[in-house]
Amino acid sequence: MSSLPPRHKWLLELTHLPTTSGREQRVVEWVQRWASRRPELALRKDEAGNLLLTVKGRKRRAPVIAAAHMDHPGFVVESVDRRTVRARFMGGVMAAYFPGADVEFFDSNEGSTSGRVEEHDAATGGTAIRLSRSVTMLQPGDVGRWRFPARALGITGGRLRAPACDDLAGVAAALAALDHARRKPDLNHFGVLLTRAEEEGFIGAIAACKLGTIPDGSRLLSIETSRSFPDSPIGGGPVVRVGDFSSIFDHRLTNALTDVVRARKLTHQRKLMAGGSCEATAFGAYGYRAAGLCLPLGNYHNMVDIDGVRAGTAPALLGAEEIALSDYDGLVALMLAAARHLDSTEASLRDRLDRRFEDHRHLID
Repeated sequence: MSSLPPRHKWLLELTHLPTTSGREQRVVEWVQRWASRRPELALRKDEAGNLLLTVKGRKRRAPVIAAAHMDHPGFVVESVDRRTVRARFMGGVMAAYFPGADVEFFDSNEGSTSGRVEEHDAATGGTAIRLSRSVTMLQPGDVGRWRFPARALGITGGRLRAPACDDLAGVAAALAALDHARRKPDLNHFGVLLTRAEEEGFIGAIAACKLGTIPDGSRLLSIETSRSFPDSPIGGGPVVRVGDFSSIFDHRLTNALTDVVRARKLTHQRKLMAGGSCEATAFGAYGYRAAGLCLPLGNYHNMVDIDGVRAGTAPALLGAEEIALSDYDGLVALMLAAARHLDSTEASLRDRLDRRFEDHRHLID
């Protein structure tokens, strides 16, 4: 790990932190420590626990804010009785993946205990897990997640395999971009919004809209780690996401973003990514200008071969989530290019169309 560049160290650390909706405290504490070592940055926590990180000093340009969420599907302990934990599962994982699945829980002292799912109620998320041993440290509110062998995790062959890339890889990428921007006066309008409880329906993002957490005039780059499909492969570059399952994002901002990356020949993909919905939909619904960016993801929400399981042709197996480091590095570069060039690109598109109209209006006269 010592030979990794800092942005990859942050990626590895963040994607291995236990977290789930409403229980993002380990990620929050990591970010607070990270920000405290950078005096150029200001960090504000809103009433909902979302984090807004900005560069200190007067801004001459409208903010460009990268938004990512700090939670991942997981378990929250409700009660412990000797070797039986009753927990509620937060987030979207198909019921077929639960029976007999390996789980690990983390107590407030960072001790861990493994167990196996015995019962699961898909309607309520209620789950009973039989522990491998009796414990005394686990308490209601502690976090659990799927358990994977250490050999299945880490960085090898240009890929990261981790318990939770969605969306902690997005958090790491946004912070890596901010770490660069804090030293560049022309990028001091770039900031990062880190939200809570996205996996339960964008709860933190909605709160940020209602509380006025987002700076006025912001252009939001909603960062996700989204299920890869054959036409959006891992390793094909970060995705400029034109929409999701629920909505189409701000077309002017999306087109300007696309112009920025094309003009600079940055490797990227431009896709709908309709496998799920993301926070850009929520931001747009509350009147904010939002575009979408994402990393193509393998084993979305830790589910291996989702289509095969749905079709009944494959067993329901759980696996580490997977992304390409080249996509991650490309996402960092894409965000910085957007922050630097969005203003001129947004203005120039209409100018180019006006010039074209004047040059060719004789065709309709």
